[in-house]
Amino acid sequence: MMSVEKRTKSVDLSHHLSELSKARPISPLKGLMKYFAQPGILALAGGLPSPAYFPVSDISANVLVPESFALSPTESSTSSMSWLWKLFGSHNATKEKTQAVTVPKYPVVKGEINLATSLQYGSAAAQGQLQDFLKHFISEVYRPAFEDWTALIDTGNTDGWLRAVTTLCNPGEGVLCEEWTYPSAIASMLPYNIKPVPVAMDGLGMKSDDLENLLSQWDPVSRQMPRPHVMYIVPVGQNPSGSTMSVARKKQIYDICVKYDVIIVEDDPYYFLQLGTYAFKDDRSPSATLSGKPSADESKQYVSTLAPSFLYFDYEGRVIRLDTFSKTIAPGSRLGWFTCNPVFAERLERQGETSAQAPCGFGQAVITKILTHWTYDGYIRWLRGLRTEYQQRRNFFIDCLAEEFHLHAVPAVAGVWEGCSVYQASSKVKKSARMTEKYSARNRTMFSFVPPVAGMFVWMRLHLDQHPSFVPGNEDTLETKLWTKLAENGVLFAPGWIFAANAIAEDSDNNDSGHFRISFSNAEFADLKNAVTIFGRVIREFFQEEDL
Repeated sequence: MMSVEKRTKSVDLSHHLSELSKARPISPLKGLMKYFAQPGILALAGGLPSPAYFPVSDISANVLVPESFALSPTESSTSSMSWLWKLFGSHNATKEKTQAVTVPKYPVVKGEINLATSLQYGSAAAQGQLQDFLKHFISEVYRPAFEDWTALIDTGNTDGWLRAVTTLCNPGEGVLCEEWTYPSAIASMLPYNIKPVPVAMDGLGMKSDDLENLLSQWDPVSRQMPRPHVMYIVPVGQNPSGSTMSVARKKQIYDICVKYDVIIVEDDPYYFLQLGTYAFKDDRSPSATLSGKPSADESKQYVSTLAPSFLYFDYEGRVIRLDTFSKTIAPGSRLGWFTCNPVFAERLERQGETSAQAPCGFGQAVITKILTHWTYDGYIRWLRGLRTEYQQRRNFFIDCLAEEFHLHAVPAVAGVWEGCSVYQASSKVKKSARMTEKYSARNRTMFSFVPPVAGMFVWMRLHLDQHPSFVPGNEDTLETKLWTKLAENGVLFAPGWIFAANAIAEDSDNNDSGHFRISFSNAEFADLKNAVTIFGRVIREFFQEEDL
């Protein structure tokens, strides 16, 4: 990576633009927007409603203070009764600390966020105050290695990805991606005849050596498509596996993308949910609850602990980073942003002008008001508290699995968990009236998983080859059968097959197994515990069906 002093402008990557993107003109009406800000202009060109007729005079909200959540787990969260505390104690006994904010219709002071501007037609870039906040945030947290980066808002990362892939890819082309990936990313590009090209994974995400081999040996005739020039990747809290890519791996992948002229679209919604390594309950050291007031020094220290973005290594401007407020403020806000080189940003903006135009003005106004009220250091403090909250959720859910099953750690030497310690789960033999002396699941590994180091999910591999009726080829049937039994008993997991990058999975893990993706991010603690209890009963019965 180049040092700050040696940063240069991005290289010309315009040859990556799709034919559709190159054909997009400036919107005839939006092209006039640059004149609207001219002092004294008498703007009679656009069909802009008068703000006097907007039926909202102001928006007021009671906003949580940035230090609402502790920076380390409370004592109750590390105890065996933590779920009871969460259910009956902390949420009900502690009143939320809030501060009132208001967005007026008209600015009281110059430059103030106001509804007359926020609810009016606007540019597809961002309102001025939000643009200023994002630029400061990006420069402090991600520190791109090229100097002419720019930020552009969208309606969240799914929208951002669709705009990016159609800006870069023509029909009939392929996109490099992890072999297990976010299904909506694949679903959004398939109707444009843009196909996934899976790359093998290990415990750090996409494997650099497999990427090199794939690109160096690419045969456009046998593959029936040109060599891919776009990559879609979720490097932190990889969805669904929960892995996080190391600095060394990111450097390797970036260098390969430079070598083969590949654009990296970095989808990073879980970036600020970097949870650290899981430890069993008895191995944790309780720590005191910290108040953690916002401060510049603490912000810098926190940022230094985060895995760097691909932007940090990007001295050419070949990364399009997708960020979102969905996981850090609220998904219903439908607000996110791109960080990329100015050529790509200009084409993405042209696309926005003739589609969504800009995210909802209400959402922009409220979120911008929250961010400017908190300030940069306040928002960083908020993010630090969120990390602790989701870490406790991750820990609690896996603690429940440890109570329900016998977990045995073994090193993974191949597959998507290569290099990790994998927890294999067998039964603690909780006998029910349906079980008999012939029950033999106690020594079977029914499932395995690696505790996620980031994100919101546990990626579980089902050892279907241990099922008494298993025959090669019926994995999908058994996975669906178990999934259905769980749903009928009131527990809904995401079936693993929907995360496969293509229908012909190339991962050896698929030869005798199925998968579930399980979220620990939303349910109440008591519901998480109940779900694990039901899962334990159902999967034990499932694995001993023919042993009765």
